[in-house]
Amino acid sequence: MSQQEPPKIEFPCDDYPIKVLGTGVDDYEQLVIDIIRVHAPDFDATSMQVRDSRNGRFRSITVYIRATGPDQLQRIHTDLTAQSFVHMVM
Repeated sequence: MSQQEPPKIEFPCDDYPIKVLGTGVDDYEQLVIDIIRVHAPDFDATSMQVRDSRNGRFRSITVYIRATGPDQLQRIHTDLTAQSFVHMVM
């Protein structure tokens, strides 16, 4: 029995989800939007989904971008995780 390789992402990939979990600081959504737009200028902020944790301490933001390649995704991840208010990027 041969092992199947995990599916590979084909680029460009429309509606690629990126989830950002962080502390709900002032202007959190705008800061995430600004970072995403550096790497995905055509990002549509109206597609963004925002959820607060039960106790309101954390906020989850899911954005959908047109992913152009692994380098773009790595740069987005690096820039988001460099922010003190971001705890995790998926």
